[in-house]
Amino acid sequence: MGRQLLLEHINKPGIRGLEGYRANGGYRSVEKALKTMAPEAVLEEVKKSGLRGRGGAGFPTGMKWSFLAKPEGVPRYLVVNADESEPGTFKDRYLMQRIPHLLIEGMIPSSFAMGVNTAYIYIRGEYFYIARILEQAIAEARAAGWLGKNILGTGYDLEIYVHVGAGAYICGEETALLESLEGKRGNPRIKPPFPAVKGLWQRPTVVNNVETICAVVPIINDGGEEYAKIGIGRSTGTKLISAAGHINKPGVYEIELGVSVEEFVNSDQYCGGVSGGRPLKACIPGGSSVPILPAELLFRTAKFETRLMTYESLSDGGFETGSMLGSGGFYVFNDSACIVRATWNHSRFYHHESCGQCSPCREGTGWMEKVLYRLEHGTARTDDIDLLWDIQRRIEGNTICPFGDAASWPVAASIRHFRHEFEYHATHPTKVKDPKHCEKDPIPYPEKSYAN
Repeated sequence: MGRQLLLEHINKPGIRGLEGYRANGGYRSVEKALKTMAPEAVLEEVKKSGLRGRGGAGFPTGMKWSFLAKPEGVPRYLVVNADESEPGTFKDRYLMQRIPHLLIEGMIPSSFAMGVNTAYIYIRGEYFYIARILEQAIAEARAAGWLGKNILGTGYDLEIYVHVGAGAYICGEETALLESLEGKRGNPRIKPPFPAVKGLWQRPTVVNNVETICAVVPIINDGGEEYAKIGIGRSTGTKLISAAGHINKPGVYEIELGVSVEEFVNSDQYCGGVSGGRPLKACIPGGSSVPILPAELLFRTAKFETRLMTYESLSDGGFETGSMLGSGGFYVFNDSACIVRATWNHSRFYHHESCGQCSPCREGTGWMEKVLYRLEHGTARTDDIDLLWDIQRRIEGNTICPFGDAASWPVAASIRHFRHEFEYHATHPTKVKDPKHCEKDPIPYPEKSYAN
């Protein structure tokens, strides 16, 4: 197994508390950053590391911080996105529940680098019990002098607050999160202006994912250049992956970016192979909102090289033959899985979670769910497949926030790569409950292009 930067001490006794965390080297990065480095130097180390946002978008973290406006006399804010509502993703929960001080430690040098004196952790409502864990850890850190006024006698002040949301997927989008944090309905904002200029309470704000902020700790401790030596190309460092589905060892794994998908699925160090000894059918590599990929586009074949667990490799080929690393929610399907049923299940979720602000998303997600329901329950016609394709095409790119894209991409990819299953459902309505139709060999790739 590769290097463990975030999970190295996660199973140590007492690691949740301050004493156990300090015994394993905790808060060294705070001492180093606040006592020996200028804010600009901390920012420069993060830039050198090549760290990219671990919440899904993969935008360079140091660059995002550098965009933060710094008007004289105006407060700035750091908001940690702990909403983690992407189906199939549970890595941030694991970190916050098991080693909460790692997040708090990461927030201190991050805030210092950006001139932030007030920071927030926005956590989803279903994580209420984890909010209590975080609040306890914050209280411990404040009592020990790691938070509050004049931290370590350096003259730097920082307060951290936990805000519990109401459990809405849309609040994972950063501007909807800010609206919710301000006490309003969590509707995404039109951009520009971007949060770096007008964010929380119209003040300059940076929103980062939990894992992203936690990664700042090893970057400051070891240096940005050392961090950048891990991984491949522009995909540097380690990444937490939430692995689930038809695998022998579901759980959270920390990988060095660059591990092949084939090794991740089959190695005993990670997923331990496909459950039941059955063949791999498909994977969703980055959470339910990214395109599904069939096995022949993931493992090495005569036509395709094996995919690597990197931002670039998984997206290679665009949506015709690629996907995204996204939030790292890694679904595995063996050959008994029904792709139509899985797609319908995801569409039910996106219809339910649409904020309703944009009509293509508000209406289109409902239409997709209805058509998929017909396909799954034996009341569809063959032309419903093309209707479904047309609906998702009209949603993508036509909404204020990426939610519409997140709802349409899984549908498009499922039709593109598994149209034969959709056709079977439409032409064999009395047999759609028979799983045998899902086990036949897929149509040789590619038989037909379904580009937008």
